Amino acid sequence: MYDVIVVGGGISGLLSALALGKHGKKVLVLERSKYLGGNCNSYRVDDFWVDTGPHAITHLQKGPLRVLMDKYFDYVPVFVDYGAYYVRTANGIRQVPSNLREFATFDVLPRMDRLMLSQAVTKALTLATFGTDMSKESVYSCLPHHLSEDTYSFVDTISYFLSGKSMRETSVYRILYGSSFVRNSAIYDGGYQTITDQLVGQITSITGLGRLVTNKTSYAQAYPSGGLKTLLGSVLHSLPDNVEVRTDTRVGSILTEEGKASGVSTDDESYDAETVVHSGFAKDLPGMITDLPAGYLCDLGRIDQAKSLCIWLGLSQQMKEFDYTGSEVWFKEKAYWAMPISNYSQGIAPKGKQLVGFMFVVEDSVKSERDRAWETIHHVFPEIEKHIEMVHYQVTTPEKAAVSIDGYIPDVRTPVPNLYLVGTDAAAESMGITRAAYSVIDLLKCMREDKHLKTG
Repeated sequence: MYDVIVVGGGISGLLSALALGKHGKKVLVLERSKYLGGNCNSYRVDDFWVDTGPHAITHLQKGPLRVLMDKYFDYVPVFVDYGAYYVRTANGIRQVPSNLREFATFDVLPRMDRLMLSQAVTKALTLATFGTDMSKESVYSCLPHHLSEDTYSFVDTISYFLSGKSMRETSVYRILYGSSFVRNSAIYDGGYQTITDQLVGQITSITGLGRLVTNKTSYAQAYPSGGLKTLLGSVLHSLPDNVEVRTDTRVGSILTEEGKASGVSTDDESYDAETVVHSGFAKDLPGMITDLPAGYLCDLGRIDQAKSLCIWLGLSQQMKEFDYTGSEVWFKEKAYWAMPISNYSQGIAPKGKQLVGFMFVVEDSVKSERDRAWETIHHVFPEIEKHIEMVHYQVTTPEKAAVSIDGYIPDVRTPVPNLYLVGTDAAAESMGITRAAYSVIDLLKCMREDKHLKTG
């Protein structure tokens, strides 16, 4: 008998197990694959250490991952300042502005367009500040009319890389709340009591549109020195002895007793538990449990997702085009988000060589997107082919639920007592690992309120 069974050994499941284990709970983590970490991992390809997609860890100064690290980690990895965000143009890279004053001189876009976009962002911020629900408003619907083709392309690119969806499908909520611009309970104190943030107008998303307005203090963004494997290693190293982890173990069903979650069943045996935390895809729940209400099943069916293609290139030398730390966006034709991660620390690439990741949104077949991606790379970097010595492809779902105007983000609590959700489909705030960490913070709060976890 376990206190908690965590279904899934991705970063959200492992962070949940770590926190609950440190609170004295007997925890069992069941992961269906051979490897732990999910999208928070690195592995070796021809002497290069590739991550599962390019990553920027946002809100590291006071955000949810920092809270969890300070409270539960035995070893905190070294983080390197993320650097800057850039837009790639035909004339090189230009740093993305961090406030409206800088945006006024951002001549990548026409002057009149910049003025109208600034007004649109300010209006959206004002509406959100005074309580207007922006979750069903698309980015496109909030844009002024008669913008240039380049400006529409730029905004569309930003939307795709925030949600995996176009500006007509991406919610303004994603620009504001999704980038942790506005959150009613963004910061938790040591006792995990929620406090209400002042709506100070802070936008810290990984891309340009979400950084057009910001105050003077922004949450730090960083990259773990040595790659994502060092962050995963810190979590695994910190797990207490009362947390048991099993890989190659597929959970087929979540068991219930008297309407409450009571354990899980795998291909080989069943396990009993007081509570179950599901960190896999919430969309998979209907196939795992029979006691879900019809309305909830309908909502889960509305979960929107996006697929990404990452092309990792191991280069035989360090190219001047990638002489920066941070990431860049190309918004012409086939848009990409690129990041030269070997610039952060030694060991990611062999000495004198370079590793760059290009991420593309998959809208059609993977093959057609791969062909178009290569056309873009060769168009933007005509000389790159002579330096490529390693190519590695990844097709992933970077986040388990897209924050789109018609999509659904389930709560951490489910309609089934004792069954909780964590992961990037159980929180809408921020991006990636930080978004997963928000869900874990909410899990701890909910379990305290439900008397499954002691306060303190």
